[in-house]
Amino acid sequence: MKNFKYHIISKTKKIRYLSNYYKQNLYIVFLHGFMSDIEGEKPKVFLKYAKKNKLGFLAVEYSGHGKSSGKFTKGNISKWTSETKIMIKKIVKKNDFILIGSSMGSWISLNQFKYFKKKIKGFLGIGSAPEFLEKIMWKKFTKKMKKETIIKGVYNLKHGGYEYPITYQLIKDGRKNKILHKKINSKIPVTMLHGNKDDTVPVVFSKKILKLFINAKKKLVVIKNGDHSLFNKKLQKKILKELDLMI
Repeated sequence: MKNFKYHIISKTKKIRYLSNYYKQNLYIVFLHGFMSDIEGEKPKVFLKYAKKNKLGFLAVEYSGHGKSSGKFTKGNISKWTSETKIMIKKIVKKNDFILIGSSMGSWISLNQFKYFKKKIKGFLGIGSAPEFLEKIMWKKFTKKMKKETIIKGVYNLKHGGYEYPITYQLIKDGRKNKILHKKINSKIPVTMLHGNKDDTVPVVFSKKILKLFINAKKKLVVIKNGDHSLFNKKLQKKILKELDLMI
């Protein structure tokens, strides 16, 4: 895709992003998952949707992911949240926007509410994984795995054919980013989509997010036989339909 651009944040940091510029229209901001990037199917589909509907678009690739600069092992929720905030200010500017968070992207999305409360007009979560580092990952680590992570500073976790270098600083930073106890007052549409066959993140995480929104128009869509990625052609249509209803 030729739409990829880079934003220089500092001498050592450049963030890759995808965007579609509209001066005064609503934007869609897409935030990807853990160790993912913006070359997947989701950003492409949402960018196409934004162009078709004359909406602005931004997909952020956090440092240490894809072709953004930095090492993955140096990143954490605080850094990726901050980079996302910088990119929204730079690209979306004063426009209102809808957040779409995929897996960890929903955690990063929830962190944006403290900066952009009035500008966020909707939130769509796909297989949302807030606080997954502690509640899913660390919880499943054996004593031996935990010990290695603490002593060596990193543990190479094998899962689903991939290897994830889980650093102890990442786990500790996750604890500083607890959001499942922070109520959000925004009167916006909030829709969580989650597969009932998601073996990475249980549906209860999407339910926990909905409980945070006390005044929102809330909706949980449980996808029958849906896995964690939730993005085959049939499901794309379903997700875009939910986005239509939101807009």
